[in-house]
Amino acid sequence: QVQLVESGGGLVQAGGSLRLSCAASGRTFSTYAMGWFRQPPGKELEFVVAIRWRGSSTEYLDSVKGRFTISRDNAKNTVYLQMNSLKPEDTAVYYCAARDSSWPGYKRSDYDYWGQGTQVTVSS
Repeated sequence: QVQLVESGGGLVQAGGSLRLSCAASGRTFSTYAMGWFRQPPGKELEFVVAIRWRGSSTEYLDSVKGRFTISRDNAKNTVYLQMNSLKPEDTAVYYCAARDSSWPGYKRSDYDYWGQGTQVTVSS
């Protein structure tokens, strides 16, 4: 069993930055692929990016390329999402998810464990 707890969300002005963290319990964190998803208000959940256990990332959601960076620290059982140059359209609840596989997935159903989500609001 893996438990995920996100933190780092909040209210920020457009152009600002936030770093989301996702702390995982469980001794096998380092073998899991980890993903970030987001759900904008009134919209469906969308995949943002994922990271393999060795640290290489998947492709990013087009709208965040060049602005967001995923990373992980297996010693701390934590995955991060650095978000720069934030835009109002980045406003969403952000979720981290864990997949019991070294290979990441891109869909909700690919992931086995989910955090509770953290709200990110970007004001214009």
